[in-house]
Amino acid sequence: MKRFEELFAELQAKVDRQDPDSGTVEAVNDGPHAVGKKLLEEAGEVWMAANHEGRDRTAEELSQLLYHCQVMMLACDLDLDDVYEHL
Repeated sequence: MKRFEELFAELQAKVDRQDPDSGTVEAVNDGPHAVGKKLLEEAGEVWMAANHEGRDRTAEELSQLLYHCQVMMLACDLDLDDVYEHL
């Protein structure tokens, strides 16, 4: 199990070193437009899971949405503090 901050640090490190085997690096390099399409897809899957698939499936879909939110942050050169100041 990973915490939000731990995952972000791991993803940031992959992006910083441009890990050639990382799907995260590929997604970040594809840019905000591509990441945004994935965010919309994941948000829809959260909505459907919440309405039709139960708690565990909803939690799984939410975890994927949070991951893609972090990918968007990286694609936009934002860090956690940039986002936390608006919470």
